Amino acid sequence: MTTKPLLKVDNLKKYFPVKKGMLGRTVGQVKAVDDVSFYVNEGETLGIVGESGCGKSTTGRMLMRLLEPSEGKVEFDGQELTSLSSDEMRKTRRDIQMVFQDPYASLNPRHTIGKILEEPLIVHGLDNAKERKEKVRKFLEIVGLSAYHAKRYPHQFSGGQRQRIGIARALMTNPKLIIADEPVSALDVSIQSQVLNLMQDLQKDFNLTYIFIAHDLGVVRHISDRVAVMYLGKMVEIAESEQLYVEPLHPYTQALLSAVPVPDPDYKKEQIVLEGDIPNPANPPSGCTFHTRCPFKMDICTKVVPELIQHGPGHSVACHLYGDESDNDIKKMEGSL
Repeated sequence: MTTKPLLKVDNLKKYFPVKKGMLGRTVGQVKAVDDVSFYVNEGETLGIVGESGCGKSTTGRMLMRLLEPSEGKVEFDGQELTSLSSDEMRKTRRDIQMVFQDPYASLNPRHTIGKILEEPLIVHGLDNAKERKEKVRKFLEIVGLSAYHAKRYPHQFSGGQRQRIGIARALMTNPKLIIADEPVSALDVSIQSQVLNLMQDLQKDFNLTYIFIAHDLGVVRHISDRVAVMYLGKMVEIAESEQLYVEPLHPYTQALLSAVPVPDPDYKKEQIVLEGDIPNPANPPSGCTFHTRCPFKMDICTKVVPELIQHGPGHSVACHLYGDESDNDIKKMEGSL
């Protein structure tokens, strides 16, 4: 695997205005994504995890400019995406495709599967009619379906089959990057592993790079090379997948991992229960946004926003516990795991 970053994100923000009154006056902002930075290497899978409402799906949609960023830069394959015109961005989407969460809502119910899969090729002016038909047949078989399925409609397929069709559609333009927004969360557990294994096989066969957005930490561990943890619009920890699961540093990551069930009835582990609810993103807490629920809160946490700093090789964390004078606090926290 190469170490060349295919995608670099710097200080990405998305604020949605809160309007009130007859005139629609702006009275505040919902900070859905607040100053997020990360990179994705060519050929790897970056998992983005967090609770519902943390901003992970909004981040994914901004990378394709399905949502326009409020601030920040997105550099893909050496090209700055946020400065491109609509037409230029449309051409770039040939190399960046998306697999959506709901495999039914993302497929046009009035179109046959063949027409749905041909559409990306038509939009980007690729191939002639005969070549498009051949490509549809080829990719249906690659994702585990048959050529005759091209004449059917989305309602005639199961959820797992529809998601395979969604994956085939994403592959039609031979993209470099696929953003998968919770692609298996709407599927039965028995089907999830089949779709995940298919995605891993396709990654090897087509040299794909994935951003895999999910809330299921078990799924993310199965498919990801690195994992980024989001909380209330911010990245709080980024690490190699196995390192994150073996040695989580941020208290929020520790709480998430403590809730993952272990398939061993004799193994006992203490679950970390967080107090309170996620704060309102329209009025986030000062300092560290997690301090209202953190069992290790210090005075500095309420006043100063922690930076995402490297704590070890390939392991970054945004937490005041890992400052220069926090050795005792770190030992206390690690002893509680």
